[in-house]
Amino acid sequence: MEEKDLTGQAREIISHFRLQGVQQSVRPYGSGHINDTFLVTGEPMYILQRMNRTIFQKPFEVMENILGVTSFLKEKIKALGGDELRETLTIISTKDGQPLYQDASGNFWRMYYFIKDAVSYDKVETKQDFYESAVTFGNFQQLLADYPAECLHETIPGFHDTGARYETFLHAIKKDVCGRVKSVEMEINFFKERTDTVSVLGKLSSDGKLPLRVTHNDTKLNNIMIDKKTRKGICVIDLDTVMPGLAVHDFGDAIRFGASTGAEDEPDLSKIYCDLELFELYTKGFLKGCQGSLTELELAMLPMGAKVMTYECGMRFLTDYLQGDTYFKIHREGQNLDRCRTQMKLVADMEAKWQQMEQIVKRCSDSYNKE
Repeated sequence: MEEKDLTGQAREIISHFRLQGVQQSVRPYGSGHINDTFLVTGEPMYILQRMNRTIFQKPFEVMENILGVTSFLKEKIKALGGDELRETLTIISTKDGQPLYQDASGNFWRMYYFIKDAVSYDKVETKQDFYESAVTFGNFQQLLADYPAECLHETIPGFHDTGARYETFLHAIKKDVCGRVKSVEMEINFFKERTDTVSVLGKLSSDGKLPLRVTHNDTKLNNIMIDKKTRKGICVIDLDTVMPGLAVHDFGDAIRFGASTGAEDEPDLSKIYCDLELFELYTKGFLKGCQGSLTELELAMLPMGAKVMTYECGMRFLTDYLQGDTYFKIHREGQNLDRCRTQMKLVADMEAKWQQMEQIVKRCSDSYNKE
């Protein structure tokens, strides 16, 4: 559907929701690549989204998760004297009381209040922004520490099942549908030589040593709303992948993306390493936000969370390359292979700096405990 036609449809869709005031305009908004997002101007302002039904095949389960978590957060925020309309998402119901509206084509639409006087950034503009994202994601963990994570739907099964990802990787090698295996034997061996990384967190979880928590599963900077005046992180957004999971996965994915010194698809690997200053900055912020809610083992496993998430992501890029670039969008030949290689470089760099990373976590933890 052309953007103009979709915008026209969006104008019609808003009439099915319980809105206040007078709506002035509807226009495309943001830089997201998954859902189609629109800003509805007026007073108040709203965000309208058409959900990607290819990725989210059970939209009501997604919204049930979001509604449960945001309702819980609102009560916590109010009890702390905060502003629940700015510090978490607010779902707007349809006129028949549903969290979603299904149009004649079978597409699902939803609406939220627009959070004014706040902004999200696609890239780290300052180190302080990276720190604020850590505090905000840590606070998200802390506020939801007593939420029954097992009640959430697993909306994308096996999202961080590294063992299952590894089996898919081996299957892709065996099938070799594009005849690319021989050209990437070095990359394949890199992941095969680190099979201990595959199971370490999964085993700790299945043994009950790492607690099941509410996890965001996409802890990038642009999923934090930052107050324009104070530059403080105020709200976690994009809750589509909220599921039961491990806190160390959320921490690790933020490090994988945010503490890297180069772009995810950078061909020049000399530009890629794990910046320990950024690692320490994020660790400080995350622990401040968590406010002591993590267990000793979770703290000890934070570096492993960074390594596992980087290993897993690199393996997924290589798997997709072997399968013909069918999952991750590419804009040039070999882009997934470049993505894979940056993650390999980061894993190797983390291994070289492992003792320093562990010392940083211990230092940050000790410092927090003394405050």
